[in-house]
Amino acid sequence: MFRWKATAAAIAIAALALTGCAGATDGDGSSDGSGGTLTLGAILAPTTLDPSGAEWGNRAPYYQAVFDTLLLATPEGTIEPWLATKWSYNDDNTVLTLTIRDDVTFSDDSKLTAQVVVDNLNRFKEGTSPDASYFAGVTSFDAPDDTTVTITLGAPDPALLNYLTRDPGLVASGESLGNDDLATNPVGSGPYVLDAAATVTGTSYSYTKNPDYWNPEAQHYDKLVINVLADATASLNAIKAGEANGVKLASNDNLAEVEGAGWTVNANELDFQGLLLLDRAGTMNPALADVRVRQALNYAFDREGLLKALQLGNGTVTTQVFPKSSAAYDPALDDYYTYDPKKAKELLAEAGYATGLTLSMPSSTLLGATTYTLIEQQLNDIGVQVEYTDPGNNFIADLLAPKFAQSFMALEQNPDWQLIQFMIAPTAIFNPFHYDDPKVDEYIKQIQFGDEATQASVAKELNTYIVEQAWFAPFYRVQGSFATDANTTVKVLPTNAYPAIYDFTPKS
Repeated sequence: MFRWKATAAAIAIAALALTGCAGATDGDGSSDGSGGTLTLGAILAPTTLDPSGAEWGNRAPYYQAVFDTLLLATPEGTIEPWLATKWSYNDDNTVLTLTIRDDVTFSDDSKLTAQVVVDNLNRFKEGTSPDASYFAGVTSFDAPDDTTVTITLGAPDPALLNYLTRDPGLVASGESLGNDDLATNPVGSGPYVLDAAATVTGTSYSYTKNPDYWNPEAQHYDKLVINVLADATASLNAIKAGEANGVKLASNDNLAEVEGAGWTVNANELDFQGLLLLDRAGTMNPALADVRVRQALNYAFDREGLLKALQLGNGTVTTQVFPKSSAAYDPALDDYYTYDPKKAKELLAEAGYATGLTLSMPSSTLLGATTYTLIEQQLNDIGVQVEYTDPGNNFIADLLAPKFAQSFMALEQNPDWQLIQFMIAPTAIFNPFHYDDPKVDEYIKQIQFGDEATQASVAKELNTYIVEQAWFAPFYRVQGSFATDANTTVKVLPTNAYPAIYDFTPKS
């Protein structure tokens, strides 16, 4: 199903000190099924609480606590009604019509109407969110009556429903949209209300239960606290001290200690790591224009060994960039390229590079020095030399300029249409050479304008073609880990780093 999108961004963890942690439970505790305090650890603080500047990913819980979205993404990978009770498209999928709930009140006692939704959608499109471009194809948002919203597109966007489950779908009180303090005093219809007096911006965010919430079954706690744990040490200390109920782990380095403290590690796989073979036309590195060279680079890597050495085995080897949650995913493509240095050398020789080849790539300390050493060793084994350049803070900018024909990179595996627009289409941000393949263009056209069945089948064909043509050289999908204590249960989402607020529940 063409539904999901995980925010695509490279994030540097801010060096914010945690000056204090709330206790893991309050009042009557978190073990009776309701009441008490849910205390969470996050690796990033929000840059603003104004929904027009919102982000998702690891910043999602700050917004989801206060604001409802129009639609809801579930742990099962479906999209369900939320502020919008139903939706439908016109025949050519260029007009989406949403029916808006008529029983929702914001925490300032104002009412939810279709016009309020339209005002929020327009603000997001014109706002400062890095995801504002999700609405680039929208020509208008309209409210023909109090409970109907129409979104008109210049061309079909198979990802639109998914966008409405995320930051573009956040809805703030219409009366609050002009407030000067909206960035620090958000007003929504969500399950919780920000307690500004108990909040320390950048460090700890405190929320109280919204007594008038329209969906009380989704409220499992009386209070919510989200503490910013800026590094792995702070996270591990909070876990060992029992100062939280749930913590997002920035890496898998300390899983044994986390589990040794009696916590459960809840896992999903969002990111892949591997080589981006960007210059497929050979404009900067002529060798990459030969598919045999790109295939040789795929055969060069011992993916199982890399996973064990670099991620302690926490993940799954793969040679495809589409994730399991995608209609394009094919399990057979996870091991399409085996570790075969001999075959790699044969392909290089066939392509005219029997005497060697040199690849110039950027490096970044954020991605780990050992990673680059192992990549260089394995490429050297097939006669490929590597020249690294450290662009410092310009790593992403130089990669997208583009100043490098290929690079190691960690990216989220966005499903279906979103991944196409992110990594494959000629205009995709991670197709910086704007490489254009007529066969791929035809696949993209069929996916954009086809019905759901066509989208799914053609996406599989596109994925197979991309793997056969070796557009990328993925190594593995990395396990993302969210730890919960003995009193707390959570269901992780298949395509977001942080679970939904609604999916935390106390153990009875």
